[in-house]
Amino acid sequence: MTLAKDIAQHLPYLRRFARALHGTQADGDARVMTTLEALVADPSIFERDLGERVALYRLFLDRGTAESSDAAAAGASAADRNLDALTPRSRQAFLLRTVEGFSLGEVATILNMPVVETADLLDRAGREIAEQVATDVLIIEDEPIIALDIEAMVQELGHRVTGVARTHKEALALVAAKKPGLVLADIQLADGSSGLDAVNEILRSISLPVIFITAYPERLLTGERPEPAFLITKPFQQDAVKAAVSQALFFDRRAGREAA
Repeated sequence: MTLAKDIAQHLPYLRRFARALHGTQADGDARVMTTLEALVADPSIFERDLGERVALYRLFLDRGTAESSDAAAAGASAADRNLDALTPRSRQAFLLRTVEGFSLGEVATILNMPVVETADLLDRAGREIAEQVATDVLIIEDEPIIALDIEAMVQELGHRVTGVARTHKEALALVAAKKPGLVLADIQLADGSSGLDAVNEILRSISLPVIFITAYPERLLTGERPEPAFLITKPFQQDAVKAAVSQALFFDRRAGREAA
């Protein structure tokens, strides 16, 4: 199997990681492209013995993540200001572990650090992320048990749940009653309506970050249209959901356009 085929299945998830790490789709994709260009120029830099996925993420962090020195400049975005407050290495470790699902050992390998130091980074990131300001959260989810789990996780993080919508219509009614600061949404709802359509309609009237939690991530990670920066696959890990909530607020993302 060629190298291109080896890594192709991992690229949508690397792009998701890059967007979450750097705050915008354009910036994330540019950094992934830098990594791929380096790989094309010299295939020997791909450490295949580490495993395809670990090797790809390690190469990305080696070649595609040079930090900008402009974060503190006048007029910097909220994301830049938050990024300036969270150290780059702890941010990388946190995302690799809780969003991308790597084991502690794999995170240490990707970062080329001892396991003990990597664990310390994760602890530091958790403390730094926890300092984010609480907000009101709307949950769009038609399965009651899953909705209860998500609600409990959101509340554990110190946020307030404005309501749980099982349909497109319920979601719009809840937003009209109280505007949330964050939306967590499934894409297939109880009455056959679309959570994606509900989110897009919400984004036409207010600007806020969105996290999709779905059993069908391939429907959103197509590369053909604007994609969500925060996407959790069902069945999900609680840490992954908590991390995505913190990261979405951390970057203070403002969609300002349709989610997909």
